Amino acid sequence: VQLVESGGGSVHPGGSLRPSCAASGFTFSRYAMSWYRQTPGKERNLVASVSSNGGATNYVDSVKGRFTISRDNVKKTVYLQMNSLKPEDTAVYFCRAVGEGYIYWGQGTQVTVSS
Repeated sequence: VQLVESGGGSVHPGGSLRPSCAASGFTFSRYAMSWYRQTPGKERNLVASVSSNGGATNYVDSVKGRFTISRDNVKKTVYLQMNSLKPEDTAVYFCRAVGEGYIYWGQGTQVTVSS
């Protein structure tokens, strides 16, 4: 089982990034997918989630209207389109897969927003 994030980076405030998370080793279409983020010394917190078929999404209030989670079950990949980025969005972003009694995590990708 692997979840491999990519697409993080450094941007100025107001910029955009689109991290992705490529899955392998499990039946991706049967798993709900989520993005979490974590800053040093703090807990890992949910940012956004999407149901197994992509029909339902959920967002933490602080990113509503700026971030969009989506998935491609053929490519076995989940995305997080992040627009209007703010310095407080700086964190390591992790993807998580939940389904069939299992939970899997990726290794994380760093997102830094600074001027």
